[in-house]
Amino acid sequence: MRALQSSLLWLLCLSSFCAGSTQDYQVKTLATGLDEPWSVAPIEDGTYLVTEKSGRLVRLEPNGSITPITGTPPVYFASQGGLLEVLADTDFANNRMIYLSFAGGDKSANRTTVVKAKLDGDKLRDIKTILEVGPDKEGPAHYGGKLAFLPDGTLLVTVGEGYRYREEAQNLDWELGKLLRINTDGTSPADNPFPNEAPRVFSYGHRNPQGLIYDEATGRILMMEHGPKGGDELNHIQAGRNYGWPAITYGVDYSGAVISPFTEAEGMEQPLQYWVPSIGPSGLAIYRGDLFPEWQGDLLLGSLINEEMRRLKLDGDTVVLDEAIFPEIKGRVRDVRVLGDGGIIAVTEEGDVFQIAR
Repeated sequence: MRALQSSLLWLLCLSSFCAGSTQDYQVKTLATGLDEPWSVAPIEDGTYLVTEKSGRLVRLEPNGSITPITGTPPVYFASQGGLLEVLADTDFANNRMIYLSFAGGDKSANRTTVVKAKLDGDKLRDIKTILEVGPDKEGPAHYGGKLAFLPDGTLLVTVGEGYRYREEAQNLDWELGKLLRINTDGTSPADNPFPNEAPRVFSYGHRNPQGLIYDEATGRILMMEHGPKGGDELNHIQAGRNYGWPAITYGVDYSGAVISPFTEAEGMEQPLQYWVPSIGPSGLAIYRGDLFPEWQGDLLLGSLINEEMRRLKLDGDTVVLDEAIFPEIKGRVRDVRVLGDGGIIAVTEEGDVFQIAR
């Protein structure tokens, strides 16, 4: 078992640091030494589930202790593939159900996969596969894998376009480069926008979405996706819309080659915000809470490239502020969640879990 350490180290930030902030905050290190954690989910009483990309699911207790959860499905662990998101059911307190996304298969035939399972003590039981993206692809790149519930109980799943398959993001015969919407039993909702042609597809023209939220206050679905070299995007997702990749983009290929000469096209949506150069956006959350009242409705996210957390302030669909926050949190911030008490939790790929409070 990997060596893990818990810490009660508290770091203070001067109130002058955070724009709009009027009080000091505290950053608490809940755990260190995790193996490339990818996602964190609060479940109950200060307890969290954390995925490690290599395939392990662990429970993080309030005292900092780490307990492995057995029974997780095998994953294809290579490059960007592995165990990805963990999300608790909206009725977890009663049904103990969780959802996991991961790369399934092998090098020559793999796919974004979602299962649901019951957390029974330290073991997963009654595991059921509810989504396997089709068709299969080669290579361990661009899985997406972010999960979010809608108010009607359906589940949104982001799916990357597999990198080498980018043209298929515009092809409704493929589920790569799409945002999918499914029922929690794995069936397709009858009111999805393409019930006959692509019954699980909710929107398309995406590259590699790594942040996803539904904002109950506004009824909006917001999604972050990685561009190539430049062209990371924040999008307001609406059913049946085409978000352009790779026909339009604000980025270029990693070699500098032009992917598309167009940044706009009829019938394709524009992002609310794009970044050139890229920031590598990840782990999108929306702030609704009492601890940082001046941040109501603001977006919090990780930046993998800048190795920091960021805050975006929205006025409707316009980003009016984009700033780095919490400089004590250094590293590739992979996931960000807002807790029920208004606190914030963040996970870095370097293996740390942080909690921010006042």
